[in-house]
Amino acid sequence: MGEFELIRRFFATASCARESEGVALGIGDDCALLQLADGEQLAVSTDTLVAGVHFPETCDPFLLGQRALAVAASDLAAMGADPLAFTLALTLPDADEAWLAAFARGLERMARGCRLTLAGGDTTRGPLCLTLTVFGRLPAGQALTRSGARPGDLLCVGGSLGDGGGALALVLGQRQAPPRVADYLLERYWAPQPQFALGRWLRGRATAALDISDGLLADVGHLARASGVAVQVERERLPLAPALLELHGREAAFGHALSGGDDYRLAFALPETYRDELQRLWPEAAVIGRVSAGSGVRLLDAAGDELPLPATGYQHF
Repeated sequence: MGEFELIRRFFATASCARESEGVALGIGDDCALLQLADGEQLAVSTDTLVAGVHFPETCDPFLLGQRALAVAASDLAAMGADPLAFTLALTLPDADEAWLAAFARGLERMARGCRLTLAGGDTTRGPLCLTLTVFGRLPAGQALTRSGARPGDLLCVGGSLGDGGGALALVLGQRQAPPRVADYLLERYWAPQPQFALGRWLRGRATAALDISDGLLADVGHLARASGVAVQVERERLPLAPALLELHGREAAFGHALSGGDDYRLAFALPETYRDELQRLWPEAAVIGRVSAGSGVRLLDAAGDELPLPATGYQHF
């Protein structure tokens, strides 16, 4: 099976590759054409996932298809963008038809859930590697960025933390758990849901935002540096899922929540005036600390005393 036959069979004919609102021309030409309305801006982000680094060398290709698109699309949610389209550059060691069919089904499922259209890409031979570029649109001047947080803002997250890192032992086969625990954690790892609706609500409200991919402490550290402020994280206010607590216990669950990564929840700075509205509309969200003058990240216990910072997340180099 040649390159173009591979693209046609598994990607170009998929329902997620059909032209849609905002995608004037998709797969088949040298470029895709995206259509924006007057007064809109295009949000663009690229993620690369490498076998053995971002996912196990051998894993279910259906689950991988879901996860690959979800983690890329989460960046759009973090900017407050509405999903529009994506491209896929796929490097494969060989053209395994069964693997490709399962991967394409997983990709299709997440694309439908995210309302993203596959607009193009590339295929080549080599060690398994996936590069996805996602495109979103939003009103000009309303993008959420990492800069802008102000002293006095609340530090908030969009839901439970530590699930992705806590699931890794299950993904790698190092631990076992009853279905009520394993099903929840594995779903959070393999099919994280980009928080598009929350991102849209945060436009014009949040002063800064980003998604949590490398671990809470590492990522709110990025926000603090970009905004020129300090952030205080109150450990006892971190939202922990019952499944994470049951599998790992309280102390280890805190470790995953602070440094585990792969959560793909939004973290954001929000003026106090929006607290009640946030908790009414987004009950799964949690206020976990404050923004203050200064620099860096401080971790506080229930009494307000400073705790030593654990390792602050994954780094490639």
